Amino acid sequence: MLALKVEEYMQALLLRSPGNFKVESIDEPICRPHETLVRVHSVGVCGSDFPRMFSKGAHHMPIVCGHEFSGTLVADEAKAQKQKCTVAPLIPCNSCIQCKAGHFSRCNNYDYFGSRRNGAFSEFVAVPKSNLVEIPLSLDLRAAAMVDPASIALHAIWKIKNFKTGMTAAVVGCGPIGLFAIQWLKILGVSQVYALDIKGHNLKLAEIAGADFHYKPHEKEYIKNKVDLVVDAAGNSKSLETAILMSKPGASISLLGIPTSNVQIENKVHQKILRNELSIFGAWNSFGNPFPGKQWFETIKSLSNGELKWEFMISHELNLNELSDLLNRIKLDADIKYSKILVRL
Repeated sequence: MLALKVEEYMQALLLRSPGNFKVESIDEPICRPHETLVRVHSVGVCGSDFPRMFSKGAHHMPIVCGHEFSGTLVADEAKAQKQKCTVAPLIPCNSCIQCKAGHFSRCNNYDYFGSRRNGAFSEFVAVPKSNLVEIPLSLDLRAAAMVDPASIALHAIWKIKNFKTGMTAAVVGCGPIGLFAIQWLKILGVSQVYALDIKGHNLKLAEIAGADFHYKPHEKEYIKNKVDLVVDAAGNSKSLETAILMSKPGASISLLGIPTSNVQIENKVHQKILRNELSIFGAWNSFGNPFPGKQWFETIKSLSNGELKWEFMISHELNLNELSDLLNRIKLDADIKYSKILVRL
């Protein structure tokens, strides 16, 4: 059974090899019976897109990257009110042990938009119907493209088993996911949030997000043994060390930042984990049971009612052709200030 096709070709940012990507005309996707064609409206650049597009590559290439996206159903285009949606980027196998237990983030044989199948740096995407998440018509489609990173932050916080209101917390790494983590911690009743980042402009955004205190890591002397829980949204040796040194005895650390190089800590820092009986939790993706999980629906609700802020973290809003140029400039110039890069199609 062939899918509905809108045009013969579409524009997409195609990654052919690490560092080799540009906007090209490619065939539109053909939907299989269980899929629906989505017209992409907004797509965010994830931190994981940088190593994928510049150094590591994807699981197969050429490929269209981009997995944080929203859009409208092509089948609804004749209607006065087009159905808006966001898309869960992980496609679980639904047959492995982890999927059967409802742990879809741990799926052993998953597919994924933008790294294992064509993603959303394109005009159209073929999406399994089970991955479509309808959103209220009142919700801005730009906000809907940020449901995934916001859900990742919430998922990481929910991993902390002894979470209680009134606790003190810290977020290390104040990119978009870290900024959402700060907000979730405040929404969930944390009394104080410390924000740490090596970039001053990220700390300014952390203050807008609701952080009570903000520091650069070299200022950690002021905050040792201060907090009950830490979210490490950076994923490197320094961020892990900072998270451990900040933790009170018995504290919990949730790790969600994806490392791009080996992570190492000194013996004395490792010993603090043992002597202070710290609990460390790993968090991967954002999904729960039933798929895509309560995380997603809590996020959509909080974005819709204004409880969760998002627009302040958008540093760039551009089209596909402009994206290619910006990514290359960021690669060459570490001083370029950016947070959430959002592409409009």
